[in-house]
Amino acid sequence: MTDESPSDTGAAPETPPRKGLVDRHGRTIDYLRVSVTDRCNYRCVYCMGSDTTFLPREEVLRLDEIDRLCSIFIGRGVRKLRLTGGEPLVRRNILVLIQSLSRHLRSGALEELTLTTNGSQLARLAPALRAAGVRRINLSLDTLDPDSFAGLTRRGRLADVLDGIDAALALGFALKLNMVVMRGVNDGEIEPLMLFAHERGMDLTLIEVMPLGGADGGRSAQFLPLTEARARLAERYTLIDVADRTCGPARYVRVTETGGRVGFVTPMTHSFCGTCNRLRLTCTGQLALCLGREGMVDLRTPLRLSDDDEAIHRAIDGAMLRKPKGHDFAAVPPGRPALARPMSMTGG
Repeated sequence: MTDESPSDTGAAPETPPRKGLVDRHGRTIDYLRVSVTDRCNYRCVYCMGSDTTFLPREEVLRLDEIDRLCSIFIGRGVRKLRLTGGEPLVRRNILVLIQSLSRHLRSGALEELTLTTNGSQLARLAPALRAAGVRRINLSLDTLDPDSFAGLTRRGRLADVLDGIDAALALGFALKLNMVVMRGVNDGEIEPLMLFAHERGMDLTLIEVMPLGGADGGRSAQFLPLTEARARLAERYTLIDVADRTCGPARYVRVTETGGRVGFVTPMTHSFCGTCNRLRLTCTGQLALCLGREGMVDLRTPLRLSDDDEAIHRAIDGAMLRKPKGHDFAAVPPGRPALARPMSMTGG
């Protein structure tokens, strides 16, 4: 199957106004994370198994299909759209999709179009991303040691990522580093990464390891509650809680000595589900209602059955009635994943 782009088929028509997205718990959904591919040029140990098999291409949404679904959600009130993977920048013709979606920025329907990346392609693509309207990027980086980086990613070169960071900062992107903290693996590098980020005007967000499937074992032993990570930082730095929020769940502190921010994403130790404003669309067109639960709603079938969007709208309406109040990570037995779906499928 060829990978059709929005410009090949014509941009999806704008859908007529329809009621916004409010779930059964009264939460307004205005943020959609879209996995554009399950493929990645890395094999990070907490994200993929070493023997990962990727999906057949016919199961993955074409770019014009992603554009159509995103446009429907924007028409329903989504204001922030984040493209993820796998690694979104290895998807063929991804820039064409981003350029097409940027029409919603120009119209004012979309407030922000962002992406999460491993940074390996940024040195090459940062100018085109900037031209397409992307202004903010989250970059996954778990270590500044080249050997540790190669081990954690199983194939990556730290120098490529550092070049990408330099290129993005030079163009004025707001860059945030995401670090998955693993006890005995990289927990000794929190301070160096924080200083690296703050010296360059970047935030650092720390993320707890989550019991999601598809990666190699040992996560229970690697889990480090971020209350402990914060306590370690507080021994040397003055941390001031701030009310700053991005579109994600991080809670931030300002570090007095550096002037920068550190965010804490704590799905295991401090649930943020009560204020969830997110949905996740997988690269196969399944709408994941919660990162930590199996339930999904199939949007690919009605998408491919008809050019009419009504069945898709009905499926989304049903999803709003099914969205759970929160995940159930606390009930997961130690050493077992909460669900089989890997992070690379859902896109974080």
